Amino acid sequence: MYKFFKDQLNHKINNHNLRTLKEYCPIEAVRVKRDDKEYLMMASNNYLGLTFDPRVIEGAVKGAQQYGTGSGGSRLVSGTFPLFTELENELAKFKNTEKALVFNTGYMANVGTISAIADKNTIIFSDALNHASIIDGCRLSKATIKAYSHCEVEELKFLIKQVDRSARKLIVTDGVFSMDGDIAPLDKLYELSREYNALLMVDDAHATGTIGNGHGTAPYFGLEKEIDIQLGTLSKSLGSVGGYVAANSTIVDYLVNTSRSFIFSTALSPADIGAALAALQIIDSDASVLERLQDNVGYMSDRLNAMGIYATSDTPIFPILIGKNEDTLAVSNYLYEAGIIGTAIRPPTVPVGESRIRLTVTAAHSKEQIDYVCQTLHTAIKELS
Repeated sequence: MYKFFKDQLNHKINNHNLRTLKEYCPIEAVRVKRDDKEYLMMASNNYLGLTFDPRVIEGAVKGAQQYGTGSGGSRLVSGTFPLFTELENELAKFKNTEKALVFNTGYMANVGTISAIADKNTIIFSDALNHASIIDGCRLSKATIKAYSHCEVEELKFLIKQVDRSARKLIVTDGVFSMDGDIAPLDKLYELSREYNALLMVDDAHATGTIGNGHGTAPYFGLEKEIDIQLGTLSKSLGSVGGYVAANSTIVDYLVNTSRSFIFSTALSPADIGAALAALQIIDSDASVLERLQDNVGYMSDRLNAMGIYATSDTPIFPILIGKNEDTLAVSNYLYEAGIIGTAIRPPTVPVGESRIRLTVTAAHSKEQIDYVCQTLHTAIKELS
């Protein structure tokens, strides 16, 4: 009965592709402990280092003290407590839209939004490297899906010109791509969406708090009020958990009535909402947090490039391409033995032959920590050759 599953797991073991869970105890934003040994965390999406910020913790505590530990049900059944309304109003202002809607995760936001606004009569144009949640949302919608090569605007234009101009169309892209750290050409995608009458949706999961003065991809390109649907998470730069969609009132009201992952899910806890609201206020009021992140991104990029390891300073994501699974695991293990967590990213998350160490720097890392990581990585890569 279980032979099939065991055979599949053995196949992963033989291909150096088995995933296992490791237990870490967080000490602070960038340090964790396991088996009485401390490690420097270089694999977290906690870009602004807010998970241990006293202001964010206070927001979580106040939320729980005022409204209890759980929401008790879905918002359409049990109602919405005032903290939800406050957060959604703040998110709408933050993204320069009429309304916002909070989901339980970014994954649920993507799946629930795309499967609601698209159907079998819709044609979706999706970047080939879009996140799995976008891909799954496209599949669930039963729309016709046309994937275009990563960030290839001319290919997208060719594809979109082949379909009926009157057909319902959606262009969807990550803002900052999670595994490569590059930024979508949203300005060019916007031009195409207007020229060919298509909705444009951007997932700002890794862009919120990192580009566009922390507000994401649209303001990065000066398109604050132009993008039809902006999606994001509360669980990366905002140091909490959850996802959201920001759009005009028509889209948001439609999602409230049609998005299954919103309708049929118990709402987030008051502590989650309180933490996210506090973090959002920090991004809007405390420029020093964003400045520290940008400074660290530039510093780490300079250090890696000086060692012959290619890096850009566009975002806090540094993909260190290794290639083979076993070589990538060897580098990851070397870092681990040196007290650094740099996760080996392997297929199916990335294409075969493009396994990598995905390092992320945050506002909470020190220059000394960055120096240590870069030097250790340089030594690990040299040992492979």
